[in-house]
Amino acid sequence: MTTTRWIPGCLALFAFACGGGSDDGSLYTDDGALTLGDGIDSASTMDSTSTMDSGGTKLDSMVETTGMATAGDGGEAKGCKAIDFLFVIDNSGSMGDNQQNLINSFPGFIQKIQETIAEVDSYHIMVVDTDEYWNDCTIECNFFPFLCQFDGVDGCGGAPTVCDETLGGGVNFPLGEDASNKYCGLTGGQRYITPQEPFNLLPEKFTCIASVGTDGDSSEQAMAAMTQAVGPALNGPGGCNTGFLRDDAVLVITVITDEEDNASPGTPEGWYQNIVAQKAGDGSGVVVLGLINDTDAVNPICPVESGDPLKIRTFIDMFPNKIRGSVCEQNYAPFFEQAV
Repeated sequence: MTTTRWIPGCLALFAFACGGGSDDGSLYTDDGALTLGDGIDSASTMDSTSTMDSGGTKLDSMVETTGMATAGDGGEAKGCKAIDFLFVIDNSGSMGDNQQNLINSFPGFIQKIQETIAEVDSYHIMVVDTDEYWNDCTIECNFFPFLCQFDGVDGCGGAPTVCDETLGGGVNFPLGEDASNKYCGLTGGQRYITPQEPFNLLPEKFTCIASVGTDGDSSEQAMAAMTQAVGPALNGPGGCNTGFLRDDAVLVITVITDEEDNASPGTPEGWYQNIVAQKAGDGSGVVVLGLINDTDAVNPICPVESGDPLKIRTFIDMFPNKIRGSVCEQNYAPFFEQAV
């Protein structure tokens, strides 16, 4: 079965696939205005009073064609059937406000998806953080173990499973300062949310897994965590993320970090090839959203001393379907609302 038609339909989720998005896929134009393609404009900042009205095609009106059919040959039309959401969230010390912004914007985002994508059969939602540690208490546990007690959870007792200390393993028991500090108990037992989760619990469950805390390693490896999260070692039988990535699903990657990522091995080109390889060599089957430092913007929001995420930005811009926004925005909701 080919997937050449349904993937572009689903990519309208992010206001780019079927409408004329900007050439570079960035939220920023030369004059600092925010754009997401034809018919979408706002001020250069997305505060709670900003409005962005998309004139593009919405996800619920897009179609897929299954089998060997091609455009115009009468193939069977269906809606987007499956979406795999991967959130790569920086858990270093400076990320507390950014994580809260994501959590605050999520309930409306997932509700819009449920309301708009009436024919979607399945979604997976997984969070990974940017280091391989369950906590960063090595020194404290040796000398001051009382400093590693988080909401009644003993951070010196060892990780619950090897997956909790595996870079790219789905998060289901965040521990540390500003973290959930509890087992999230996802329905089905996977390390990602599935439609088995009662809809009314989605905000609560996402809040739990997305509150990765701020005790992570300061040498963030966002790109390494991303590539390993969808790689065969972790997605195959017995892997930490078994079954997360599916051949027939659009992969939507959201990277949220306020650092440049100089710690991940490899290059943007290599990361791109790695991700595309997991989608049978078809980069159009991937949507990449980046909430990163806006050092390339004419009117940046982030402080002038912010690191330039050149490699992450280069990676994002390699995909035909991508959006970049500022991690320093106070409200991420408008960024995600363009999805539907």
